[in-house]
Amino acid sequence: MDFKQKERYGFDDLLQIMKLLRAPDGCMWDREQDHHSIRRNFIEETYEAVEAIDNEDSDLLKEELGDVLLQVVFHAEIESEKGVFDIHDVADGVCKKLIFRHPHIFGDTKVSSTGEILDNWDTLKKTEKHQQSAADTLDSVARSLPGLIRADKLVSKAAKAGFDWDSVDGALGKVHEELGELEAAIREGTNTEEELGDLLFAAAGIARFVGCDPEAAIAKSSEKFISRFRRVEELAQGRPLGELALDEIVTLWNTAKQ
Repeated sequence: MDFKQKERYGFDDLLQIMKLLRAPDGCMWDREQDHHSIRRNFIEETYEAVEAIDNEDSDLLKEELGDVLLQVVFHAEIESEKGVFDIHDVADGVCKKLIFRHPHIFGDTKVSSTGEILDNWDTLKKTEKHQQSAADTLDSVARSLPGLIRADKLVSKAAKAGFDWDSVDGALGKVHEELGELEAAIREGTNTEEELGDLLFAAAGIARFVGCDPEAAIAKSSEKFISRFRRVEELAQGRPLGELALDEIVTLWNTAKQ
């Protein structure tokens, strides 16, 4: 194996290591992988990097960004072996995209605010992706995104096209309407999944009016639930929750909330 170990490695070393791992005499596991088999790894590594950001842990972030970079290089190498593109084509593409979408830096466009920059970005993105209508921009939102993030992006793009409530009151009213439809569906035993989805989508629509990220909001609520649940178990003093009456559990829960 033609590889020299060093005290410190760079990006080119990463590319060489990946080629060696994927070589006929390289690592059996690495050779067997394709885009689909490591798709979940890509998602998990990205979320781990996000968690490092949330925890403001710079050392962990450095490590997790490396894992994300490894996934990028891995996918690019798979395509390189097929002669479709390589990592340098990836870099070329993103450089050209950044130059095209920053005409106020690389061209003659004049801007006076970040709002104008974002408006230009959206306009240039539509041109770049040949989007002819507002529906095209909605359809371009990745279906693989977490549900609340996707809903938030769809609602925001629809709002930019003029499809929006005048105030948060309209969005809240929609939530109440969808809740009623879900309650009716549950009573009737029909299309509960659809109505639950409509309720969650409507709830995500409130986020823009109150200035929060619905995905971040549900993440915080999940952490709060874990904390309160742990407190409920402590208050139960070793008694399994399954053996308690519902009113006892509710009492403990209300105590945990205080």
